Amino acid sequence: MIPEPSAAAASRSSEKNANSQVEATSSGAVSPSEDESGNENRQKSVRRRKKACSVSENVKSKRARASGSGVRRARGKHAKEKQVEAVTLFEVLTMGKSAIQAVIDDWIEAYVMDRDPSLLDLISFFIQCCGCKGAVTAEMCQSKEDKDVRSKMVEELDEASGLQYKRFLAFPWILTVTWPMDADSAEYPLVQSGPSGRWFHSEFCDFVSVLVAQCQHSVLFDSYLMNSLISLLTELSNSYVRAFRHTCTLAAVKLLSSLLSVALSLSVGIENSQKLYNVQRTKTVRQKTQQLERMQKKISELQEKRAEVESMMDVIFKGVFLKRYRDMLPEIRSVCMEELGLWMKLYSSTFLNDSYLKYMGWMLHDKVPDVRLKCVLALQGLFGDPVLLPKLDLFTSRFKNRLISMVLDKDNEVAVQTMKLLVLISRATDDVLTSEDYKQLLQVVYASHRPLAATAGELLYSRILSAVAPTSENQGERNEEDEQRQQKFVRLKALLQFYQQSELHKHVVYLVDSLWDCGGSLLKDWPTLTTALLQNSSGFTLAEQAVIVEILVASVRQAAEGPALVGRSGAKKIMNSREKKIQAEDCLKLTEHLFSVFPKLLSKFSCSGDTVASLMRIPQYFHPDSQEAKNTQLVSSLMTEMAAVLDLHSSPAVLEAAARTYLSLCGDGAAWAATAGASRDSLVQRWVDQLTELMGGSLRGGCFSAEEDETRQIVTTLKKLRAFHNCHDLSRWSVFDLLSPLLTEDCNLGGAPPEVLEEVLQCMSFAMLWSLSTSSETLTCREKAMAQRLQLRLFCERSYRCLSHCNHSVKNQAFFGVCDVLLAHSYHLQVWDPTCLGPLLYTPSPKLQRALLAFVCMHVFVVPDSDSQSRISESSEVERLEELHRRRNQLAAYCKLIVYGVLEMSTAAELYTYYMKHYSDFGDIIKETIYRTRQTDKIESTRTLVLCLQQLFVQLKREQESGGRAHSGVQTFTCIKELARRFALTFGDLVKFRECLVMIHRNGVEFVFQEFRQTPDNATPPYLSYLTILSEFSNKLLKPDKKTVLSYLQKHTAEHIIDLREECWQPLIYYRASLLAVAEMEDAVSYVSSDRRLYLHSRSPVSKQKLEGYKSPSQVRPTEQVAKVNKPSISHSPQVTVGDMDPSSVPPELHGKSFNIASTVLGNNSDSDDGSVDVEL
Repeated sequence: MIPEPSAAAASRSSEKNANSQVEATSSGAVSPSEDESGNENRQKSVRRRKKACSVSENVKSKRARASGSGVRRARGKHAKEKQVEAVTLFEVLTMGKSAIQAVIDDWIEAYVMDRDPSLLDLISFFIQCCGCKGAVTAEMCQSKEDKDVRSKMVEELDEASGLQYKRFLAFPWILTVTWPMDADSAEYPLVQSGPSGRWFHSEFCDFVSVLVAQCQHSVLFDSYLMNSLISLLTELSNSYVRAFRHTCTLAAVKLLSSLLSVALSLSVGIENSQKLYNVQRTKTVRQKTQQLERMQKKISELQEKRAEVESMMDVIFKGVFLKRYRDMLPEIRSVCMEELGLWMKLYSSTFLNDSYLKYMGWMLHDKVPDVRLKCVLALQGLFGDPVLLPKLDLFTSRFKNRLISMVLDKDNEVAVQTMKLLVLISRATDDVLTSEDYKQLLQVVYASHRPLAATAGELLYSRILSAVAPTSENQGERNEEDEQRQQKFVRLKALLQFYQQSELHKHVVYLVDSLWDCGGSLLKDWPTLTTALLQNSSGFTLAEQAVIVEILVASVRQAAEGPALVGRSGAKKIMNSREKKIQAEDCLKLTEHLFSVFPKLLSKFSCSGDTVASLMRIPQYFHPDSQEAKNTQLVSSLMTEMAAVLDLHSSPAVLEAAARTYLSLCGDGAAWAATAGASRDSLVQRWVDQLTELMGGSLRGGCFSAEEDETRQIVTTLKKLRAFHNCHDLSRWSVFDLLSPLLTEDCNLGGAPPEVLEEVLQCMSFAMLWSLSTSSETLTCREKAMAQRLQLRLFCERSYRCLSHCNHSVKNQAFFGVCDVLLAHSYHLQVWDPTCLGPLLYTPSPKLQRALLAFVCMHVFVVPDSDSQSRISESSEVERLEELHRRRNQLAAYCKLIVYGVLEMSTAAELYTYYMKHYSDFGDIIKETIYRTRQTDKIESTRTLVLCLQQLFVQLKREQESGGRAHSGVQTFTCIKELARRFALTFGDLVKFRECLVMIHRNGVEFVFQEFRQTPDNATPPYLSYLTILSEFSNKLLKPDKKTVLSYLQKHTAEHIIDLREECWQPLIYYRASLLAVAEMEDAVSYVSSDRRLYLHSRSPVSKQKLEGYKSPSQVRPTEQVAKVNKPSISHSPQVTVGDMDPSSVPPELHGKSFNIASTVLGNNSDSDDGSVDVEL
């Protein structure tokens, strides 16, 4: 606590007390010691072991008067209670619930002896719990109805003394609380971060509940304690100070909850007494009359107490809850809603009606998620009790639409709990949710948040379970097993019907994931699923069987890998030992059943490509330690059926699934690995032999001449080789040497068809990637390394020719193949182990580098014309996004070559020129390239930025000098200047990139003045306006570097005759002013404007004579002198934006105005002041 208020505050308070018409009969002051504060609960571990050093005066006087009382008796009995007695009520919160109960018992005994000091101690306790470091002054009030007293109840602040005070009535006390002005912004105990805040909240609520529980048989009904306490909490909960309002609102609602428990116990006592009374009344003995009268009197007393408690509850509800449930602080609203739900559930006879339920419904619309969550959780407790359901009909009909809409709440936890509430409602009543409501709610099984989707899956599974099998005539002839199978088929039919009606046919895995937790018994019933597929009498159509196949594959994947799905969040990432055990058991079960059934499934659905593509993924999840793995007959049957499928199908989906399945089956450690490897090798050998035979008849004289059927067979065989070469190393079949003759010298004349070339390029790129990845094993001598580099050079040369092919798919495949192979070669050079032989160094030829750059500029940075734009608008949005995705991949592939050093860093300058024009589509890729290259070599990366700006500027200059029509690829001066500004923003740490920024300015000055020779016809450098672009980097220079750059500029301009009054030199003035603008937010334009105004208004004839006789810049040597230059004043005129202009022009503010040269850097007669800057000329 803080010391007593100042004298001024005390006199002001005494004046206010004197003016009030209150007759003070007694007064008391509660002034906590200075070493106590509201935030001391942070030291709870210390307080548990250490008792306080001081006691308040009220406690001391109380114990002095209470000699021989229960306090002394408690000291004699328990040593622990002896420590508890020596602390204040606030300190007892640090000692646990048992200590709270003991101290409250002592406080009740003291209250019975002398209630006024004890009540003041309790009031001080609540003030301290609010975190108030002030003083509490109390005085007695005789009349509660005095209007003058009411008019003095104020809450003000005194800025002069730095204190604020609140004066309020807690009858029979008038309390004045004084505390510092900044207490509202301090962290009070309830909102402390970390476990201390949560601990204090729990202990504080326990204190209130224990206080009421211990007082219910003694002083609770004395019409003094509760009246004062309720009045105190009501007044403080209405304070504008957040700490008072929050803490006392929590205390008030917890007090109501504790009183509610008292009312419940009284109701139980009344009910028991009434039952006993009825039993005794049936007896006819006359002697029982007095006993019946006593029992009736007891019942009346209990009813009166309950009525009194209900009256207290009503006062708290109206005085605190009705004002605070709409409080601006969301924590207060959450507390009110949480406690209201508890009141409705525990004391439904009073609180569970529409008058109270409406507050719960209104707060469902609160803007803070936590408040909505508390409402939903409270409603879950109500709808979970079947006894309370009849009282919720009106509420359900009124707020049902709001609850359904909250399933899509932006807060995931609110959405999940709302869905759980709706599941409870659907289970409790059948007529509340309509079919339209179910249709809207069940679509949530496809939500991206897994807990929400799983909760919606519970609702869907409950609907599936309600499906009943139709009765048939021969029902009596069926056994129990057939009945169970038929019931499972009916449920499976219901699931298929929902899936088909949802029209989301590509989301089966998400549907299975949503139903996995609740419907695992149905989804893991693989015998039922396979029976539905294999039996023709199952009653499923072909379309339904295709969906069952998808469900089967998804359930197998879920059992083997878990609920990790792309695009779905909230799944449990780490499994415990029990879940791992269940997963292993499921893998064994599915392997035991599907290993023997899988060949039959392939045989039945071999004609359907999509179904076979899904089925081919199942063996990837087989457990290698199962008993079926040792059955060679089953393994051979499986491999035979898979080979037969590959002979029938050549679609990418089937081939990719088959290649991955063979990769899984050929893995080390499995019993079937040898059989699977032999089957794969025989397939590849057959395809290679077939391709060799077809190519022998098609390639004659270096030209490709094949019939249409032969070409189709070649393409089919190449697709199979390409799919398997992507997953398997086929180097021993020499696929690269086999396919290289198909890439002739001129692919456009006499070459293979585009579909053949595309497959050949992809197969050869896979061959090169496998060769590079196995370099450490295969390169045993230098001759093999030379042969590998020769293959790499040959592949790059052949791909270079394909980059100019007329077919776009061929060019695209050639581009990606070259980028992937060059990037892999660079990676293996970096990770090469010097102890063994690795890949030899290879640098792509200059013509290949130019061809790659031209491909990117031509096919990535495409500006659609009006016709193509209309065609894009007519096409679907999906196609447009796929095209953009393809172009982004092309740009990313090329940028990787630059980042990892395959290409020179300067080649990125051409890409940077498109940064502004294509910022929305490719800005993130280009920006990431800038950052990555800067991490590699910041100087070279900065030179690339400068080269980009200079190239754009030169192009613009040549376009203007030609006088022709503006070319669409040439950017305006404003765009170049904006690009320079964007480049400047990428330099965050000015100290780290200090050298780079200075290099930008030195390079720019050299670009403008280095090769310039001044003549009468050519007075200014042709690229002088580039200085305006260069000024965008001036604000990134440090002050010492600005001096250096200014000196370097002066060296290059010293040998030229410069007349700053001429308009042609204005870019130089603009750039020089940007270097002199030393203020943090001052720009060059405002500096020049202010300098110009100073010159126009204050130049005298004498200064004109000085100006005429002043030395020209050509006569000033760089080391001649050091001038003091005054800091320019900031101009308050509106800043003018530089628009599109000629590079030789200047900003509009600089037109037609001259400068006071005597006050610029060229002047040497100006007086220096405190704000001067040393500049070396």
